[in-house]
Amino acid sequence: MGTRPNSVLLLLAGLLLGTDAGVLDNRIDQCNLPDALVQEIRGYQPIVNKIVQRIVGGEFAGKTWESLAELVDTFGARLAGTDQLERTIDWVLERMGRDGLENVHTEEASVPHWVRGFESAQLVAPFKKNLAVLGLGTSVGTPRGGIIADVIAVESFKEFEGLSPVDVKGKIVVFVPKWESYGKTVVYRSKGASVAAKKGAVATLIRSVTPFSIGSPHTGGQDYEEGVRKIPSACITVEDAEMILRKYRRGETLTIHLEMEDRNLEPFMSRNTIAELVGTTYTNYSVVIVSGHLDSWDVGVGAMDDGGGALISWKALTYLKAMGLRPRRTIRAILWTGEELGLWGGRAYKEAHKAEEKKEFNFFFESDIGTFEPRGLDFSGNKDAECIMREIVKLMGALNATEFETPTDGGPDISHWTTRGFPGASLLNKNEKYFWFHHSAGDSMAVEDPKNLDKCAALWAAAAYVVADLSVSIPKDVTD
Repeated sequence: MGTRPNSVLLLLAGLLLGTDAGVLDNRIDQCNLPDALVQEIRGYQPIVNKIVQRIVGGEFAGKTWESLAELVDTFGARLAGTDQLERTIDWVLERMGRDGLENVHTEEASVPHWVRGFESAQLVAPFKKNLAVLGLGTSVGTPRGGIIADVIAVESFKEFEGLSPVDVKGKIVVFVPKWESYGKTVVYRSKGASVAAKKGAVATLIRSVTPFSIGSPHTGGQDYEEGVRKIPSACITVEDAEMILRKYRRGETLTIHLEMEDRNLEPFMSRNTIAELVGTTYTNYSVVIVSGHLDSWDVGVGAMDDGGGALISWKALTYLKAMGLRPRRTIRAILWTGEELGLWGGRAYKEAHKAEEKKEFNFFFESDIGTFEPRGLDFSGNKDAECIMREIVKLMGALNATEFETPTDGGPDISHWTTRGFPGASLLNKNEKYFWFHHSAGDSMAVEDPKNLDKCAALWAAAAYVVADLSVSIPKDVTD
């Protein structure tokens, strides 16, 4: 994900230009910040070290994990549209006020209201086997009594293209894509139902979007294409999906009984949860956002996705205030709602703040790809902003979190702004096992390590403080 070009290409380019590849590399990555600004950023090292020491080794150590555990143990899963999410929001508001944060409030956001009902899948021929199944968000249900149909199993959309509508009509299509990456593989989950429905399929089952499985299905959102018949869509385990594919390729006839009582209700009015540490100088504009989403899927308890990201965003403000560190600009924590069903909280916030957004927003942080041991920051923005953020990340040596990558990966709600030129960053962390637990029953407090969560909170608090306190705003090239 880094910006550094391949060394072979650099060498070739250097030969063509008559210059040394290393010199060319330096020219490509060169930053020309004023010396005064570089020295100003480096001058924050003692404050950053203080923040890290107090959160990781001082009186705040373990507090973020304790608050997260209390939240998920009290309310469990927090699917958008449920009373559990709304009661969680009320609880967080009360606790933010207890922490002494300022301008604690909510802002409304309409979210889809999808309800998971009874779900069952069974292989009934050539032998009987119960299939662990999870309906995908916004999926319609089956007719009463379910669907009993023969199976077509394919590994890719390309393979499916080779089938005629006559082959597919009336069948349950099982998509069994190989794991490449979440970004590449998730398209089968999001688009599989409509792709199959165009050829007459009656339902789709998708191999869970994960590189590793111990028999647990992973849910997630799916999108029906406009004008295409809506058919039920669910995920099954990696093990079952691959078994079905093997048997189908041997020429066996497989039959599945699928029953889903899932349904879509009228949109629900939820809320984004907001608190501030008001700046000393720029009290109305030039706000720095730190964020994560408070909603979760209805399996597991959403400790990892995205309880950890929400908690470090909230507690970053709590700890800075307790330390008496108030930057020039306001730091605003936003715990988004309705992210899992389509970034609805971010969308509503964008529309509500659109008139003044160019003045209001200085920088966006979002943590939504795990809170494992931090490595540094992912970044999106122009070159001048990148150069400033590269210097800021260098301050995080006490956390061994000085890595810098671009573009950002893990800021879905803030993409409403970063895709239009606002500068932003997400938490770069050692999350190689993130998709093992993602959207599954495995997303529990057992995934969250107290020490690593402290480190993430410290990085979040320190980076947000420096950005918010700098004498200059972070540059942006905003398109409408």
